[in-house]
Amino acid sequence: MAGQNGKVAIVTGSATGLGAAAAVQLADLGWNIVVNYTRSKKEADETMAAVVAKGVEAILVQADVGEDADCRKLIDQAMAKWGRIDGVVNNAGTTKAQQQGDLDGVQAADFERINRVNVVGPYQMSRAVFPVMKKQWEEKGDRGSIVNISSIAGVMGVGSSIPYMCSKGALNTLTLALAKWLAPAVRVNTVCPGFIQSRWLQGTMGAEGYALAKAHQETSMPLRQAGTTDQMAEAAVFFLTSASNVTGEFMIVDAGMHLGAVPLRGR
Repeated sequence: MAGQNGKVAIVTGSATGLGAAAAVQLADLGWNIVVNYTRSKKEADETMAAVVAKGVEAILVQADVGEDADCRKLIDQAMAKWGRIDGVVNNAGTTKAQQQGDLDGVQAADFERINRVNVVGPYQMSRAVFPVMKKQWEEKGDRGSIVNISSIAGVMGVGSSIPYMCSKGALNTLTLALAKWLAPAVRVNTVCPGFIQSRWLQGTMGAEGYALAKAHQETSMPLRQAGTTDQMAEAAVFFLTSASNVTGEFMIVDAGMHLGAVPLRGR
């Protein structure tokens, strides 16, 4: 069964975490979905099943957004299936853990790999989808929407590693540039999550570091809660589906982390 509204979204890195949550939330709103994964086939199949259970259509595409040919494959397969693309969530990302002060903990190759996925990937996806969205705008007045998933790391300079922080800062700048260059056919916005309860973050931080960070969120941040993938996905879906007069904007979703820790005064 096709999606109720006929719209189509590509969600990169949607096998797990925020990407999977965004794919399911969009499907719940009647969007047809391209589920994308690089290695996590089992989890991607589970996301596919959850999406299709919402009564929409979906296709599963293995692709590495760091490769331009793979980005174009995602566009081509979506067009072959539905003949249109209305939204892209550039969620796929990678990092490497680095201890604070250990400048030898990452090398040039780490910068190159992380930026290839976190910055070049969203650029290539945006470049590949732009002709489709531009044509839809010119012929039907249907404006496209691109949402980049950045991080509080790109705003505050805190995160798993310096290359990761730099990549997310660059992604924020890319959002501003694309919002200008792709207008008026496409809106481009960014979500900057803070701490997220996820397998990906636990794997990056390690069990002990993850537990400490989660406890800190729940006791010291203004909203006294550790964010969930569903909460982060809500922001991405808002930009994609509702913010019709917004472009070049950033939404920080971090329980107030960017405001700094505050004294515990009850919940």
